[in-house]
Amino acid sequence: MSNISKEILRNYIMEQNFTSPNEVLAAMKEMFKDVLQETLEAEMDTQLGYDKYDVSEKQTENSRNGYSKKTIKSELGTVELNIPRDRNGEFEPKILPKYQRNVTGIEDKIMALYAAGMTTRDISEQVRNLYDVEMSAEMISNITNRIIPIVTEWQNRPLEKTYSFVFMDAIHYKVRDEKHIVVKAAYVVLGVNMDGEKEVLGIWVGANESSKFWLSVLNDLRNRGVQDVLIFCVDGLNGFKEAIGAVYPFAKIQRCIIHQLRASMKYIPYKDKKAFVADLKTVYNAVNEDAALENLISAKEKWSSKYPNAIKSWEDNWDNLITFFEFPEYIRRIIYTTNAIESLNSQFRKVTKTKLIFPNDESLMKMLYLATEKVSKKWTRVYSNWDLVINQLNILFREILNRGA
Repeated sequence: MSNISKEILRNYIMEQNFTSPNEVLAAMKEMFKDVLQETLEAEMDTQLGYDKYDVSEKQTENSRNGYSKKTIKSELGTVELNIPRDRNGEFEPKILPKYQRNVTGIEDKIMALYAAGMTTRDISEQVRNLYDVEMSAEMISNITNRIIPIVTEWQNRPLEKTYSFVFMDAIHYKVRDEKHIVVKAAYVVLGVNMDGEKEVLGIWVGANESSKFWLSVLNDLRNRGVQDVLIFCVDGLNGFKEAIGAVYPFAKIQRCIIHQLRASMKYIPYKDKKAFVADLKTVYNAVNEDAALENLISAKEKWSSKYPNAIKSWEDNWDNLITFFEFPEYIRRIIYTTNAIESLNSQFRKVTKTKLIFPNDESLMKMLYLATEKVSKKWTRVYSNWDLVINQLNILFREILNRGA
């Protein structure tokens, strides 16, 4: 078969007598058009059950009804086709669906470039340079808007009944809102299911970060099927504890140690930072809660006269800072910081760094969703020692896990 193909190809080349690559490209474009046109004709033959020039086998009242012109974009440039029509209006070609006007894969490439953080203007320029196709920034934006229904469906999808760990954090962006530029928060929730698999449960764009909005996020999780969360890992936002307690009263809360450390460090001048951090390390690196409390008292005796607020914040939040001491080392490593979600947020920052201001909430949501899809594909491994982790959780949270059994 390949020998015949080569022979036909060589004969064709000899007939055409090409003198430049552009002539080859033009011939390929014409050949592409002819093949696509014949494919459409063949599809119509199959639909009606008889050949265009042989009505002897016709067994239907339906028949051809001329053509409609359609211009499509291809890798070889624009091509004009004649789309066959039937009298009953039933024919829908599979090779070129009704509303498709692009067969280049350009739209997929546009989505990929948008997901990587390129602006619509930059993408427009890239498309023009690569494909010699003019697409305005507005058209690029309209193409990316086609994923909005997909984003909405993803954001409202049912979730699992129980999650072992849930990390919550917010990342802030400037968004245009009714002719004003305001700072909005993208509320991000990352869950770890009972099989040790990570999953972004949702992203909500709302007013600047508040415990009231977090409460609505938690209610949304509940409404989408999440009945229980064993441990929440959160930053130091005031009201977090109350919001979680209102929706998931049986869950444990671990306040991020690193966030707490940063918060207390703002009271400490540079000359004392190193010594202060060293003393606090003895608190959160202690073998158990008793030793941690003892080391906190020692730190308080040493520093409270100079920096009372720095130590007081550890005392005020002690109940939620020491949750991780209830667990063995391999669970402590998972929950004592919100690193898991901060790593995700760093990926968000990479793709959004070129966008100083988002034109609307949808624009921000599109980019974060596409980034989420990209990052999620890399999450192919469960947490290490997960068999040990889940055995501990099944024992420690037996009552919660058995409530709905």
